[in-house]
Amino acid sequence: MSALLTLETKPVLDSALVAEKHRRLVESMRELGSVVVGFSGGIDSTVVAAAAHEALGDRALMVIAKSESYPKAELDLALDLARERGWNTRVVETSELENPEYQANDGRRCYFCKSELFTHLSQIAAAEGYAHIAYGANVDDMSDWRPGHQAAKERAVRSPLYDVGMNKPEIREVARLMHLPNWNKPAMACLSSRIPYGTPVTAETLARIEAAENVLRAEGLDQFRVRHHDTVARIEVPRTAFAKIMDGDAADRIVAGIKKTGYLYVTLDLQGFRSGSMNELLPKRD
Repeated sequence: MSALLTLETKPVLDSALVAEKHRRLVESMRELGSVVVGFSGGIDSTVVAAAAHEALGDRALMVIAKSESYPKAELDLALDLARERGWNTRVVETSELENPEYQANDGRRCYFCKSELFTHLSQIAAAEGYAHIAYGANVDDMSDWRPGHQAAKERAVRSPLYDVGMNKPEIREVARLMHLPNWNKPAMACLSSRIPYGTPVTAETLARIEAAENVLRAEGLDQFRVRHHDTVARIEVPRTAFAKIMDGDAADRIVAGIKKTGYLYVTLDLQGFRSGSMNELLPKRD
């Protein structure tokens, strides 16, 4: 894996504190006895999965939810990682897109998505005798609008990273110490997060976004978003990547490739990459 390509400044970490949180994480998983983990291949759920496997072996089941909002490239990476680590893994197909409330995309979309996921995980746990279900929420997640947490609370889903007080830099350091190959992988939210609140989520729109982002992936970028604004594709990449996509023929390839997916206009957001930038449209909360 190449060096981390993010806008984050590497923080100074307390190695003893990180080691203690790692120990507590593994111990907390061991205390569960058995667990079904919602696993996406992102760094947060990967660390939860790795700790669960370390503590419980095959009494930990990592479940990947396959749907229109989950990029195939991410699914393939998650499956490769799980096979490489020897984890007990399963793929289930979720149907959040069939829920009119999810499609409406009114700001609570993540609640309905997580509700669908946790319903599947709970059914597996109940049918196969797993004592708990868990997912990868962490301390830093609480600083943003994450309605999926409400779905987790309603279903008593465990948040092991949050429970031991891990933030994102600490999670990445634990992943590095555990020799997880994606320890420095940029965050990759679901494709629906590219659609402005109030614009309906459809399978066609998600497919267009995925195809447009594959154009950027083919240029060697590993942190990006294509935000969907009807006929406009708004590209977000770190400012450090601006020169890469504007250099030589790259811009022409990107514009041509993204237009082939159905967009009429292709723009570059000069603010650069911002995780969760669509949340800027939501009313300010106290």
